[in-house]
Amino acid sequence: MSISGQSGVGKIRLFHDFCGPELPIAGTTAVNATGGGMFKIGDFKVTGDITNTDCGVVQLEKVSGYIRIIGSADTDADGIAIGTDKCFSPVLNGPLILETRVEMNELTTKNVFIGFCTANADIVVEPITSVTTTITKTVPSVGFHFDSTLTADATAATAVWHMPYLLSTDTTQTSTSVASSQVAVAAESDILRLEVDVDGGARWYINGKLEQTVAAGLAATPATVVAGIVGVWAKSTAVGIDIDYLLVEANRDWTR
Repeated sequence: MSISGQSGVGKIRLFHDFCGPELPIAGTTAVNATGGGMFKIGDFKVTGDITNTDCGVVQLEKVSGYIRIIGSADTDADGIAIGTDKCFSPVLNGPLILETRVEMNELTTKNVFIGFCTANADIVVEPITSVTTTITKTVPSVGFHFDSTLTADATAATAVWHMPYLLSTDTTQTSTSVASSQVAVAAESDILRLEVDVDGGARWYINGKLEQTVAAGLAATPATVVAGIVGVWAKSTAVGIDIDYLLVEANRDWTR
């Protein structure tokens, strides 16, 4: 909880523009020698199946600076994420903000999650998965979602950005109930912004347009501790997502 008048740095602001750092594909250091691992780029950690030969983070020679995080084809559901540790609580640090500019290099064989979730271990799990019209929770999550196996959206089939919010008491959501009006287009960037309030309400913006608002307590359990991530996981072949920048903001908890 932010206390008015508290001295010190009250705002937590994590940001990276990705204009230089990269990680080698097929990392071999001791930290990830058992099949997963964690590396650091600026304010963020990189988690996932980094020891796989086709999994990692590479710098792209694109204007404004982009990285590509690459999910592995070694095993279905292997992947990689860049983000924070599990260290933010809506009620203590809110409002929480995650904003990123991302570009799909292609629109097939991938599962993407961008937002806040309750897990970001060294071998990062898929926070949610999808098939046909059903979005299923692995861990409590609120954010943006794209899955190439979603098939029945009213606007543009599999290419629609979705905005799921699945708490500890939830199991699934129907994709059409959380579909945005905007389509992910290969080789075109989208700005995705999520705001989670202290009471667990939330708002989703895509390219500056407010796409969805949910009331207090529906998007997040206020006391739950979460991480902010951008992640991609494979569906039978190596996949990637390009990131121009990543911003996570929160208020410092002065109560401890």
